[in-house]
Amino acid sequence: MTTIEGLAHGLSVALQPSILIYSLFGALLGTFVGVLPGIGAMAAITLLLPITYYISSEAALVMLAGVYYGAQYGGAVASILLRLPGTPQSAVTTLDGYPLAQQGRAGVALFTSMISSFTGSMLGIVVLVVLAGWLAGMATLFGAAEYAAMMIMGLVAASTIGSERPAKNFAMVVVGLILGCVGTDVNSGAQRLTFGQPVLMDGINMVALAMGLFGVAEVITNIPIAERRGPPARVSLRQLVPTRNDIRRMTAAIPRGAALGGFFGALPGTGSTISSFLAYALERRISRTPERFGKGAIEGIAGPEAANNSASITAFVPTLTLGIPGDPIMALMLGALVIHGVQPGPMMLQSRPDMFWGLVASFGIGNIFLLLINLTLIGVWVSILRIPFRWLYPAIIVFVCLGVYSVRGATFDIAMVAGIGAIGYALTLASFSPALLLLGFVLGPLIETNLRRALLISRGDAMVFLERPIACGFVVATAALILLPLVKSLIRSRAPDKSRAD
Repeated sequence: MTTIEGLAHGLSVALQPSILIYSLFGALLGTFVGVLPGIGAMAAITLLLPITYYISSEAALVMLAGVYYGAQYGGAVASILLRLPGTPQSAVTTLDGYPLAQQGRAGVALFTSMISSFTGSMLGIVVLVVLAGWLAGMATLFGAAEYAAMMIMGLVAASTIGSERPAKNFAMVVVGLILGCVGTDVNSGAQRLTFGQPVLMDGINMVALAMGLFGVAEVITNIPIAERRGPPARVSLRQLVPTRNDIRRMTAAIPRGAALGGFFGALPGTGSTISSFLAYALERRISRTPERFGKGAIEGIAGPEAANNSASITAFVPTLTLGIPGDPIMALMLGALVIHGVQPGPMMLQSRPDMFWGLVASFGIGNIFLLLINLTLIGVWVSILRIPFRWLYPAIIVFVCLGVYSVRGATFDIAMVAGIGAIGYALTLASFSPALLLLGFVLGPLIETNLRRALLISRGDAMVFLERPIACGFVVATAALILLPLVKSLIRSRAPDKSRAD
């Protein structure tokens, strides 16, 4: 079956009334749980999994997938309006989305996130359709050494956020790496930095960390000043449209983010969270005015949102073609397939074309649903800002606590998010970057696991990172990212001396 024939067959499956209903339901539910801070797609898919026993395998997978990529759209709403990352993937959107909302441009920020999400998803579908076989083959070339080198490069690249304070940035990365070590060592079973607390044996709850750093800290920051701000004006249709300069910056950032997300999403073990951070780091590094980032740069929304939505689509490549889930949500998708007696793998395109091509076609239909739904509701989302903050912040704290508690059912996590919120407030006052702490926390365990695995396979020979071409490429790129700013600063420091000599 050719690609065109497969897509035509997939559309015939996805356009069935029952499949359309489940696709719309999944998209709506995904948007809703994405808007609610801290809950995310994981909890919703977990609750829906038992329901899939009673519906067809195609409808089940389409519905669960709709929840997954629908949450990417909804997660940007709370990030932009309240600086509460609705999903881990949207945490980086808070860095420029929230400042835009504070400047009275919440409608433009939301419109940008929706258009970027839709475009990124559609480009991700193109990547999935055209390059699924090639990407699956590329994914098989990535071993532990390649993953470790890639993650280190990602950490170095993303740490360029706020590069005017290198010492503080480095400190935040190190703190994030240390927090990522908390829990049980996978290799030895030893407990690390748990201080005798059994609840920490599974590590620090990422949702609690993100909610504390970006949610509770922001509430504390806003309490003294929020009541002095008047309610925002009502948003008209004209106020949703970006300026010509915004469109120019978006047009360049969206394809870059979508390409980055499409590549990393197809690699098992990476996922859309890393893609969004890397897209932000890329946009800031190539910008001629990097000082705008963190203050309302439109490409700081467009790039990451396109990246995480593109990655959420291409994440199905290793899951469906190799049977390797790229993240915990993809593991749930894999479980749903197994429940229905479907064996993911290289033969899935031949053995279950209805499911594969029907799912691919449903991605396009579901994203059209999401774009229409979210563009229609932008005025509703912006109206949240009209609620007096003295009424809003208790509701925010309640949602944060519910979202954190729903992940593991541990009251300890609620206490943790309160403590992290206080620390996040102190970091903000001291001009540290919480985003780098979160990034170190996300990448640290992945780097450690793959670094150990690579050294075990090579019997302790570190040259494995230079002997394997792909890993060597990442090492060289990392060295370039480190050395290039040093060379630039050296050139700048010598320029005045040369002028004085003349």
